[in-house]
Amino acid sequence: MKKITFLLSLALFALPGYVGTAHPADTTKAPPAQTAPDNTGRNVRDRGGVTLTPGDQAENKADLTLTQRIRKAIMADKALSTTAKNIKIITVNGLVTLRGPVNNPQEREKIVAKAQDLAGVDKVDNQLEIKGY
Repeated sequence: MKKITFLLSLALFALPGYVGTAHPADTTKAPPAQTAPDNTGRNVRDRGGVTLTPGDQAENKADLTLTQRIRKAIMADKALSTTAKNIKIITVNGLVTLRGPVNNPQEREKIVAKAQDLAGVDKVDNQLEIKGY
């Protein structure tokens, strides 16, 4: 019985010092904030009115149909990444503009070829960007 009392006393004596070192006293510090991607340059370019954005997509049936056909062809290609499938396709008066990032030159070539097959070689403005370049 004396042994248990002694161990209990020792534990109570040592425990407050141990608990104080388990956690830092100042817990008000917030975790480091993540750095947001800086798309300032792209945003300025898009606001300038010179670069086409999806809002510039023509509403006539021929342009809408062409955009849909190109999108379907891209989506059907299982070899393309999700990044490549999310490019912007903007058609105005039969001229197709392709914008956005792709993962590699092969994806870029595949998408441009699909658009050219459907719209015509001289009707595609390739503005696709390869990530990391």
